[in-house]
Order: sequence, then structure tokens, then C-alpha cells
Amino acid sequence: MKNCIRSGLYLFVFTCFSWAHAGSYDDYFAAIGSDNAVAVTMLFQRGFDPNTVNPQGQRGLILALRGSALKVVDVLLAQPTTDINTRTAQDENALMLAALRGFTDVCRKLIALDADVNKPGWTPLHYAATGGHNDIMQLLLDNHAYIDAASPNGSTPLMMAAMYGTAASVKLLLDAGADVDLKNDLGLTALDFARKKQRTDAVDLIAAFIRNRQPKGVW
Repeated sequence: MKNCIRSGLYLFVFTCFSWAHAGSYDDYFAAIGSDNAVAVTMLFQRGFDPNTVNPQGQRGLILALRGSALKVVDVLLAQPTTDINTRTAQDENALMLAALRGFTDVCRKLIALDADVNKPGWTPLHYAATGGHNDIMQLLLDNHAYIDAASPNGSTPLMMAAMYGTAASVKLLLDAGADVDLKNDLGLTALDFARKKQRTDAVDLIAAFIRNRQPKGVW
């Protein structure tokens, strides 16, 4: 009789725990979606794991950055157990997503927490250059980002700036010493990238840079 009562009690406690956990799980991702930092903070105070993944395998930090839930991002970054170098299925880390979206303060906080500035493959500098976010590009370079990092297809940050970024981002990389002669796996240079997208401002900048480095003739 006592064993039956004890077993029933254990089952009741387990069931209540499961319901509570399920509720917390749903509440967590709903709070991220609405940028509800108060709700997320309360869940963490109750012991909820900030690295919990959603049904698609994505962690809260990635979802918050993608959804521009910056209040929740701050709460997550304040948690010592948050995995700041978690990656998406596309091999993007949190710093890359923040760099692409132009979240300068988030990038600064991630770097201070030892985020991977020079991860293999596509890098945060590639993403910042693609978005034309000069302040983030400079921040990354100041923190030892490799200026000529090669993506899996050999593209460099300068190529991405030339094709998708701004003339100012192209100039920043050129002034910082980016190698204008590098080619990707298709044999294309940054100048080719700019021409492909008819980015006349970038074409002019890169062409002028190439001309100016040529030795002057003696007359």
C-alpha cells in the first residue's frame, strides 16, 4: 500500500514538473519573439537553461538576434552560461548576425565576451562588409579580424563590400590594407565583383587605388 502511494506521489511530481517545464519552454520562445526581457529574466531566475533549443534546433541568442529582440539579447549576454559562439545550420555565429544587422553595441559586447572574430569560413567581417556597417568593420579590425579572410568560395570582405556594401566600406578596407589582387574560386577580384553589380562608385574607388599604386614613369 505504501509503495503504491509512494509511486503515485512520484508520478504526480514528475507530471507537474513536465507540465511546468513545457510551459517554461513555450514561454521562453514566446518572450524572445516579443522581446520581453522581464519574462526571460524571470525564467532564468527559475533555472531555465538559456541554451535551450527550439524545435528547429536554434538557440535563444540566435533567434533574438534574427528577430532584433535586443532587450532579450542583453539578458542572454548577461547569463554566464549562454553559449555566445553557438552556430546556425548555415555556420553563422552570433557575432556574424549582429554584424550583418548593424548592431554595434551587441558586437562590442560579444567581442568583450570572447566571441569568435576569426571563425573559419564566412566571418563577421564578411557580414559587416556586406551590410556596409563601417563602425562594426573598424571594431572587428581593431580586434584582430583578418582583413583578407577567405570564405569557402574564396571571397574576401573587400569583394563583399564591392558587391553589396557601400563605397565607404570599400574605402575603409582599401585604406586598412585589403589585398585588391586576390581572386575567389571563380577567378574574380573585388573589381570584378563591383563591375558585376554595376557599382560604379566601388569600381571607381578600386580602379583609382590600383592606378595610384603603379610606379610613376620618368619623363
